[in-house]
Amino acid sequence: MNNLGLVGGLVGGVGLFLLGMGLMTDGLKLAAGPALERILMNATQTRLRGLASGMAVTAVVQSSSAITVATIGFVNAGLLNLSQAVWVLFGANVGTTMTGWLVALVGLKFQIDALALPLIGIGMVMRLSGEGQRRGAIGMALAGFGVLFLGIDMLKVTFSVLSTDFHLPEGQGALDTLMQVGIGIFLTVVMQSSSAALTVALTAAQGGLLSAQGAAAVVIGANIGTTVTALIAAIGATPNAKRAAAAHILFNLLTGTVALLLLPWLIDFLAVLRGWLGLEAAPAAKLALFHTVFNLLGVALIWPLASRMTAYLETRFKAADADVARPLYLDKNVLTVPALAIDALQREVQRMGQMAVAVVQTAFTLPDSAMLATQSSGVTRLNQAIADFIVQLNRAGMSPNSAARLTATLRLARDHDSAAELAREGAQAWLEAGALTEPLSSEQAAFKQSALALLNLCSLEAPPALTALDDAAAKFLADYEALKNQLLVAGAVGGVPVTRMDAQLRAARALRRAAEHVEKATRLLISQAAKPHD
Repeated sequence: MNNLGLVGGLVGGVGLFLLGMGLMTDGLKLAAGPALERILMNATQTRLRGLASGMAVTAVVQSSSAITVATIGFVNAGLLNLSQAVWVLFGANVGTTMTGWLVALVGLKFQIDALALPLIGIGMVMRLSGEGQRRGAIGMALAGFGVLFLGIDMLKVTFSVLSTDFHLPEGQGALDTLMQVGIGIFLTVVMQSSSAALTVALTAAQGGLLSAQGAAAVVIGANIGTTVTALIAAIGATPNAKRAAAAHILFNLLTGTVALLLLPWLIDFLAVLRGWLGLEAAPAAKLALFHTVFNLLGVALIWPLASRMTAYLETRFKAADADVARPLYLDKNVLTVPALAIDALQREVQRMGQMAVAVVQTAFTLPDSAMLATQSSGVTRLNQAIADFIVQLNRAGMSPNSAARLTATLRLARDHDSAAELAREGAQAWLEAGALTEPLSSEQAAFKQSALALLNLCSLEAPPALTALDDAAAKFLADYEALKNQLLVAGAVGGVPVTRMDAQLRAARALRRAAEHVEKATRLLISQAAKPHD
């Protein structure tokens, strides 16, 4: 095989592996649907349950990155606190070791063509015949599984040829070990996948390019390399996402450092453990065992430190400023999982709604133009941030339920933005009319009082009872009609100049519409709460 063929085999093998891993992960996430969310949310009451759920879901989905993103999404949505989330993250690190066993026990032992090609064929038939259904998602996962194994086979062939005339640093000295760790870090950063780096290390060791200890150092480097991915993901992220990323980084750095210091003794211990477990002496099996053992070692090391680490992280990454228009829950890390992205959107739109209600309340109670300009500008800018987030949201793999939730969320955001804009418009007209320079008429006072009663009802954390909302809305509309009639009569008999009457009517109409948009949004929330949650 010439040099060009070797490079093509290496690059193509890694590319097929990454493509297969992506297809398999996306398919399994779609097939699992809300079940993945329920598992993570309901299995985190204790450390052990959080650890086990992180391990189990990652082993099934075959992507610690997807579970990390999901967990960060739950933290941002307030469904998990950081102390619960960190154990899911640690469990995801252990669960990702399943990839090593998959490669060692299946990918390097069986006739790949006989296994991979039928999986790809069957998977694509299911995918094409089950578009938009769970069957189609499972078919995508099966096809990805087959493509992944084709990538492993290509890497195995390439490295078996390379071993005759090419060698990686495989000494056991400090310099060689650091170079091996550096190779693992480099591979993970370049490919943005520790699983791909691990597969390269396993197939290189199986092909004779690396000794067991050298390959183990590369595996440690791959684990450390994921911290770079976490750092990149944390740039510009929310404080909660930064805390979760920091926990992930601290865990991997601690685990990698201790594993490096104990590396020679760990290799000796694994030789004994492999015999006890009855595993074959193949290098790939040794490395898969090493990857599992050193991640479990990391869990043991972090166990007594986790509470203090979590308490420390809770004090870090505070918001740099008090800009209310800055999103608190919109995190780019959840964009790849539509259901989680919509959870974050709903949380942010709910906060936007609270801001919009405050704008309308200000317009009715103290229509100060400067204060209203600041408040309504905050709503407008937050609405723009929400719109930008939706543009980035990948809706290609969105389930019908997620699409319906997104539609309802967009309606809510539109109502909140319209309410703030109309409140500012109405307050400005109210000020132009000079109505506040004199005592309010009885009709004006009743209109204001019933508006505030309606707004207070809509500002509750939980949606109010529909009957209470109906009564408040009816009283508000009746008081508006009474005010409008009083202003028209006053203008007709000359009690109020027509220009002033017109300004007050415009103000009352705009404020009525602002309050009605708030009421409309509240009714939508009530209808959403009444729907069964799948």
